[in-house]
Amino acid sequence: MEFDSFVANKSGLKKILVIQTASLGDVILSTPILEKLHHFFPDAKIDFLLKYGYESLFRGHPFLQRVMVLDKTEKKNAHLAELIRLVRDRHYDAIINVQRFASSGLVTAFSGAKHRIGFSKNPLSLFFTRRVKHQIGVEKDNPHEIERNLRLIAELTDEHSVFPMKLYPGKQDFAKVSQFKTKKYITVAPGSLWFTKQFPAEKWVEFVAALEEGLTVYFLGSPKETGLCDRIIESSQHPNSLNLSGKLSFLESAALLRDAQMNYVNDSAPMHLASAMNAPTTAVFCSTVPGFGFGPMAEKSFVVQASAGLSCRPCGLHGLHKCPKQHFNCALTIQKEQLLNTL
Repeated sequence: MEFDSFVANKSGLKKILVIQTASLGDVILSTPILEKLHHFFPDAKIDFLLKYGYESLFRGHPFLQRVMVLDKTEKKNAHLAELIRLVRDRHYDAIINVQRFASSGLVTAFSGAKHRIGFSKNPLSLFFTRRVKHQIGVEKDNPHEIERNLRLIAELTDEHSVFPMKLYPGKQDFAKVSQFKTKKYITVAPGSLWFTKQFPAEKWVEFVAALEEGLTVYFLGSPKETGLCDRIIESSQHPNSLNLSGKLSFLESAALLRDAQMNYVNDSAPMHLASAMNAPTTAVFCSTVPGFGFGPMAEKSFVVQASAGLSCRPCGLHGLHKCPKQHFNCALTIQKEQLLNTL
């Protein structure tokens, strides 16, 4: 009864803005907030603010009324000032700020919203009405990032229920990739923004070369990773490999991931893209560890990592541009059989 009364008191939430202007993976990790807000406030108008370049991720999203963009490419301060004015003019009842940087803090602080909620790590959190701790560890009971994010709206919803990451490719997205689904296939997304989070190209070559010739292998990634995929295909000599990096949109890639026999990814955005489609996932963790709370969440998912204990692992939360020990054993000691065994 106390819970029902609490929700009733929050029934006045009609306009909500969720902010996550970080990387692609972070945006996907924030989608459970949308799912839960819609569940508790089905009539509320929910908007989302993200970084320029990722807006197509939410094309046709059933729970979002509007997607706004923060353009960090040029005239950043001018764009930020205009965005603050725009947000304030929309008179939101609640701002849910998932980002922990100052720019999103400014938008939240000057929004005029009654509920201004964000993580205490945000340098502007002093001006929030509610501040939530965001703590990453490697303990056994360390929560997943989606659980940490959902704590932001615990007082508006409930403290216990966890909602999944979820994306909504449209009919056109599935139609675009239907041509690639006529045969049994897997996908490989070999790239990462960080060197120490990326399974080395030569290790991907070993894995792909060992696959059955009749199995189709689609390579996914950004346009910047086209060359990497080409090199792996050429060196592996697998006869049924196709490089789709840079050729599919985010939602088209998601539609392809959904029906794969398995999706092989690094600890990177494609892993979260697969989780959002509940697609079979094999995630290779090199310098980072699943204990940080960023592991795959699909029902059928596997983590592949170095079997030998390495005192230097993990060497960083986000990965590094080179191995501090100069040996990169956290990646090089992973055997192709560990990947083959999940197929």
